[in-house]
Amino acid sequence: MPKITVLPHEELCPQGVTFEAQKGETVAKALLANGVKIPHACEFNCACATCHVIVRKGYDSLSEPSDNELDHLDTAWGACQESRLSCQAKMGDEDITIEIPKYNRNVVGERE
Repeated sequence: MPKITVLPHEELCPQGVTFEAQKGETVAKALLANGVKIPHACEFNCACATCHVIVRKGYDSLSEPSDNELDHLDTAWGACQESRLSCQAKMGDEDITIEIPKYNRNVVGERE
């Protein structure tokens, strides 16, 4: 099973974490299932960019981004060539390392 390594994020994952994910599972759902509360204002519908992540290792192992995802990434804070929306990026066979940007477009944020 491939692994996701999350680099330390001040609020969402201060120590960083590594865990296994199912091939074909979206990065966002894997993050949430493993206690990393990635923002997801549109509930995984590719209608915002709040779940933006930067794939530091293993980018090519993920599913190809759609044109809609690429359009939304244009609005993501700090987007770069290695950016993906975690709600759209599906795990492949290889391990990945991601960075969750410090800021995102979600002004309010999800609350439990």
